[in-house]
Amino acid sequence: MQVKFTVIVGAVATLLAGSAMAQDLVIKIGHVGPTSGGIAHLGKDNENGARMAIDELNAKGVMIGGKKAKFELLAEDDAGDPKQGTAAAQKLVDSKVNGVIGHLNSGTTIPASKLYSDAGIPQISPSATNPKYTRNGYKTAFRVVADDVHLGGTLGKYAVTQVKGKSIAIIDDRTAYGQGVAEEFEKGVKAAGGKTVGRQFTTDKATDFTAILTAIKGAKPDVVFFGGMDAVAGPMLRQMKQLGIDAKFMGGDGICSGELPKLAAGTMGDGQVICAEAGGVDAKDPAAVKAMADFRAKFKAKFNADVQIYAPYVYDATMVMADAMVKAGSADPAKYLPVLAKTSGYKGVTGVIGFDGKGDIKNGALTLYTYKAGAKESLGVVR
Repeated sequence: MQVKFTVIVGAVATLLAGSAMAQDLVIKIGHVGPTSGGIAHLGKDNENGARMAIDELNAKGVMIGGKKAKFELLAEDDAGDPKQGTAAAQKLVDSKVNGVIGHLNSGTTIPASKLYSDAGIPQISPSATNPKYTRNGYKTAFRVVADDVHLGGTLGKYAVTQVKGKSIAIIDDRTAYGQGVAEEFEKGVKAAGGKTVGRQFTTDKATDFTAILTAIKGAKPDVVFFGGMDAVAGPMLRQMKQLGIDAKFMGGDGICSGELPKLAAGTMGDGQVICAEAGGVDAKDPAAVKAMADFRAKFKAKFNADVQIYAPYVYDATMVMADAMVKAGSADPAKYLPVLAKTSGYKGVTGVIGFDGKGDIKNGALTLYTYKAGAKESLGVVR
């Protein structure tokens, strides 16, 4: 009898444990970024930001609608290519993810956003800055960084009023991001009464810039603006040095990475490069400064790598999405999407997050940086 009783008790315990596990709410969060190709270091930075958030959510034992949530990360590589980006998006849609964090580039984010919209899946981009992303009217599209209108325009004004640029040349890589930020930069220059002396174009895969830089050299610019990513900006800086172009080099968040000095192979002069990141922590807010410093330290300890650019924004985007699910009491996209859209006053690592009617972050900050002795140095936060 004792043996039978023990077996029955054991069976019941196993059944109850299985039932408890069955009650766990499995939530699939998709992440897409370029983890292969020239900017794979940025894509991996993003993916690690999502992974860090997912691990912390699971460690906390988050409850949603009375059930313990188990978050799973479905990570896809889009290589920064629009076609691969839509293929990755379709794969996540087919996997019935509950939400998507990404993509990194505007050129992949924008076409993918239609697929997520059609499927009713909320998408938060941590880094896509082209205004078109949130201007298509998709209720599922959000971002946690300021757009190119703000970023490019601010840099354009800064080039004229602070850098005192008299003759400003502009280059872009013809991607949605590069072209968009360059156009807004040019508008900002003109609005501030500045003068542009030429517009040149390249691609996001190019390595030889001799022809366009030679053309620019003839115009004797004191500022060169590049709309594109660090993988192209680094070699461009090397070739500017070789051609004797002694000009300030400016760009948006795409060039504002920890890798840029390495990619430029030691050719950057102190203070030569000025760039801006969408987002930023005001040095006058000690609590915010500490929160970002703590994040960077935890990130370094977890992944044995320094934050490149966007990891904190990916982390915040993931946490904001999870917060909306908790408040809605559901991970069903149709149920938590309206709550996500009303996000306001969320205190993240990157600052206070709230969305406007288009899905853009309210009162988005920008941080201006330069480089000295191969290290990024903040010039200040502007809004």
